[in-house]
Amino acid sequence: SVKLNIYNRLVNRVPYIQKKYHSLRQQKRGLRGRAYAWCALAGMNIAYHFAPRKYEEAFYYPDKGKKIPVDCSESSLSLREAPEKLAERLKKYDVISFDVFDTLVFRPFAAPSDLFFMIGETLNYLDFERIRKVMEWRARQKAKERKGIYEVTLAEIYEELEKQAGIPKEKGMQAEIDTELQYCFGNPYMLEAFKYLKGCGKKIICTSDMYLPASVIKKMVEKCGFTGIDNFFISCEQDAVKGDGGLFQIVKDFYGKDKTYIHTGDHPVSDITWAKKSGFDAEFYQNVNIAGMPYRAEDMSIITGSMYRGIVNAHIHNGLKEYSREYELGFIYGGLFVLGYCQWIHDYVEKHEIDKILFLSRDGDIINQVYTMLYPDEVEAGLTEYVYWSRLAATKMSARYFKYDYFRRFIDHKVNQKYTLEQIFKSMEIEDMLPKMCEVFPIFAEMLLKSSDIYGKNERMIRDVRKEAKITSETKLSDQNAWLIKEYLIAHWEEVLSHYEEQLAAGKMYYEKVLKDCKRVVAVDIGWAGSGAVALNYIVNEEWKLDCEVIGLLAGTNTIHNAEPNMSEPQLYSGKLVSYMYSQGHNRDIWKWHDAAQGHNLYWEALLESTGASFKGFLYENQRVIFNFGKKEENQEGINELQKGIIDYINKYLSVFRLELVSIPMRDAYVPMLLLENMNSNLSDTFFESFMQEANVG
Repeated sequence: SVKLNIYNRLVNRVPYIQKKYHSLRQQKRGLRGRAYAWCALAGMNIAYHFAPRKYEEAFYYPDKGKKIPVDCSESSLSLREAPEKLAERLKKYDVISFDVFDTLVFRPFAAPSDLFFMIGETLNYLDFERIRKVMEWRARQKAKERKGIYEVTLAEIYEELEKQAGIPKEKGMQAEIDTELQYCFGNPYMLEAFKYLKGCGKKIICTSDMYLPASVIKKMVEKCGFTGIDNFFISCEQDAVKGDGGLFQIVKDFYGKDKTYIHTGDHPVSDITWAKKSGFDAEFYQNVNIAGMPYRAEDMSIITGSMYRGIVNAHIHNGLKEYSREYELGFIYGGLFVLGYCQWIHDYVEKHEIDKILFLSRDGDIINQVYTMLYPDEVEAGLTEYVYWSRLAATKMSARYFKYDYFRRFIDHKVNQKYTLEQIFKSMEIEDMLPKMCEVFPIFAEMLLKSSDIYGKNERMIRDVRKEAKITSETKLSDQNAWLIKEYLIAHWEEVLSHYEEQLAAGKMYYEKVLKDCKRVVAVDIGWAGSGAVALNYIVNEEWKLDCEVIGLLAGTNTIHNAEPNMSEPQLYSGKLVSYMYSQGHNRDIWKWHDAAQGHNLYWEALLESTGASFKGFLYENQRVIFNFGKKEENQEGINELQKGIIDYINKYLSVFRLELVSIPMRDAYVPMLLLENMNSNLSDTFFESFMQEANVG
């Protein structure tokens, strides 16, 4: 009772200290490890006494202050020698021993016990993960009293679970075995080394501290590609552990003391120190989760977060390859988001009787690719299509109705940014109007000054207007002349609109085929105001009369930092626009965090980069529709790497998890990017500049 009270006081009272202490005890075992953990525990409690808020923040905001590699790819930090080189050293020994878990075999979770969540799901038992850990500890305490060591079998653990929790022993054991077999996968680095050693005819064994029986572990390693292992020495069956050398001694007794031995594992004490003390040579293999956790987002829901970290750490830190930074951007930060976004799109389409999904170019490129992977039946049925559309095309083609947005994007957003009038008019595709405007602008200005539409006229204003009215094609757009130029274009509005008539006609021909037999479709985009989808809905129904509702699906919306934070709220309220990750109505903490002025929009747009050229609009030539494209991004190789990273993450996910098992929570999809956004001052000028898309409008 006294010991328990002390333990609760020092360990369990503060959640962050509990988490940190348990982590230290897992990493550092034995007498030295225990002493180190106790010293750290004392230090943390003293520090907590003087600065409690710091420890509370560390628990509630675990990602605060985390750093990610800036000058190199993350995988380069764990790159090992080629597997064949390791195998060359190992093959010199008579008996080659491998640890199993986190060395040969990976689980797609950040912590081994997180597998218990999935067993709890199978058994449909509340709080199973915690209860399973408690019952294992009870079984280990009984084993210590009974036979002097803490080693237990799976059967002994489930005897406690049956007695204390009511879960039938056989049912529970089978559920755990099935779950272990379902989720395990092979370490690609060790698979290469293992194949080399088997080709040399070497004797290979597994030596593991584990409660699962050897028969189950044999099935696991064979499922993971490690076939032909000579023997399995498992602590629960031998009543001996690696952590005091006992299990290694049993191996030597079995094969003979005249043989040479080497053991490879991920625990610095039980796999390395005690192997050497027992007369084995040893090779250390860095645990992938320990290597990757300093860089991983943790402020996520427990199951999705563990899945995400487990998959990323196993792939990036297994030591086999060094990946490019572009690839890692896709794999580490883009994969989870694109997967979750596609799942959400699929659910929305099923629930709202949607006839077709339109993936808008170019942000929709990789989303379309992934959706095709995930839901091939929908693609086969013609439910999806990658279509050409852009903010630039939407702004021009919907200018008659969305006149304010036209001027906001083409004029207001470019004021005082050193754009010449020639550049502005070219982007608007009305450059033929510029010479005439330059010629008559002084006369037009005088007419304005005489009109009753100008208020607050005074001598200074009149003088400034007359000065600004003297323009050439090289005149810079400024806050002084922008309003005059808008007034001129408004006065010649029908002439402006005439430039887009051909585009509207060609666009109608294109979308008539796309929307054939459709009454309700969704347009998938990254965000942010949703103007692309809203404009498309207007043009489809008011200009082209195609009678098809277009609903915009966005990754995120305008945020509190935007100059127009409420721009799309009526459409979001009515469901004409729907946001996945955040909006004013959900995940408001992210809505308050995400700031376009800090480059956050560009980061997300970079994740969805495409090798295709930017789409400028439609043309009509020789009785057929022509697509007018701009330039392709220069970093084509980098974009291919980025998309490969996203697709590889999703393939890794699908190799171990059922697609329908877990829908990625909206907030979780955003969290990994928070680490990048926190580092934006260090990254934006070096890495992300290679993904900055061609300037469009707004």
